[in-house]
Amino acid sequence: MKILIINSGSSSLKYQVIDYEQREVLCVGLCERIGIKDPHMTHTLISGEKVRQGKDFKDHKDAVLAMVEMLTSEEYGVIKDLSEIQAIGHRVLHGGEEFTAPVQVTEAVKAAIRTCCVWGPLHNPANLTGIEVCEEIMPGIPQVAVFDTAFHQTMPPEAFIYALPYRYYEEMGIRRYGFHGTSHMYVSQQAVKLLGGEAEGTKIITAHLGNGSSFAAVKDGKCVDTSMGLTPLAGIPMGTRCGDIDPAIVPYIMGKENLKPNEIDHIMNKESGVLGVSGVSSDFRDLAEKAKAGNERAGLALDIFVYQGKKIISSYAGALGGVDAIVFTAGIGENDKKTRRRMLEGLEFMGVELDNDKNENFNGEAGLISKDDSKVKVFIIPTNEELSIALQTVDVLGLAK
Repeated sequence: MKILIINSGSSSLKYQVIDYEQREVLCVGLCERIGIKDPHMTHTLISGEKVRQGKDFKDHKDAVLAMVEMLTSEEYGVIKDLSEIQAIGHRVLHGGEEFTAPVQVTEAVKAAIRTCCVWGPLHNPANLTGIEVCEEIMPGIPQVAVFDTAFHQTMPPEAFIYALPYRYYEEMGIRRYGFHGTSHMYVSQQAVKLLGGEAEGTKIITAHLGNGSSFAAVKDGKCVDTSMGLTPLAGIPMGTRCGDIDPAIVPYIMGKENLKPNEIDHIMNKESGVLGVSGVSSDFRDLAEKAKAGNERAGLALDIFVYQGKKIISSYAGALGGVDAIVFTAGIGENDKKTRRRMLEGLEFMGVELDNDKNENFNGEAGLISKDDSKVKVFIIPTNEELSIALQTVDVLGLAK
């Protein structure tokens, strides 16, 4: 059974074809710069063979047509024709309170996704476009929407309600929603397996660390808190996002620099985070090199990231009433051994005992990096959001029966 996974962005379209039975990715592709200068696509097979081609992507329809052509091509294809695709799973950023689980796409579902565009103005319209184009190009193939916010909908009110006049929640839906839900769900489920297989009674903190970063507190297999908020801007400072700040800073800067709402929003989302502090880069690898060479602000940016992450982990241990496991995942979480070590330093009082050799020599497979007798287990679990979307798509449609 082959499942097509699509993540449609404002000017890009990522795709994978997954063999459900084998849990194997057959190909990965990316259509970039849709509707702008120098559009092109990259298509990589399971063998590692890669092809990059310039394309004329005027819109997402052109990108989907190019994707279908590549998937069925004699030289680089992984299917003979579209009849081999059993279903399409779409990553959708924001589902609001409407969606607590993935759903099969219907007209009502599309309308609800459109309503949530106000909270995900960059992502939701593009996600919806991907769905509608696939309906046009591949009619008859069932589609499922998997929401980044869904996993976090089990949070209790004390975790998701902001201390603003309650009418803003009732009338505008302003609350904490959280993101990276598919990743947090996947790695927390894998951690449960490593802990013995029963979600009931487990207390897990997941750290999805990358250019965009978030944490989640997961109790009995369900999310009870997460660091991102109404939008992905909240929480730990990220590559270009400021994370949590004193809200009074916003009107203060706006008044001093005569900024409009969209301008301050751009600053907080695109010019802040470790980029804003360092003045060097939003890439943590660049910052590490610059800090090693003596750049103090690059070092400060990394220090802030580590410090704030340590605070979140500690606070979630309190919220959970203890912790059984801490899980690192995503680009930084899986690949930056120094950041992992530094973020855990000082947490020995919680029962965290890192095994430095295991941490230094992580081989890419899910596994333990704490000492064998550590009270709190520390795992690195590579995230696999696309596989998670495929599994959820099959489940929603009942295809595995």
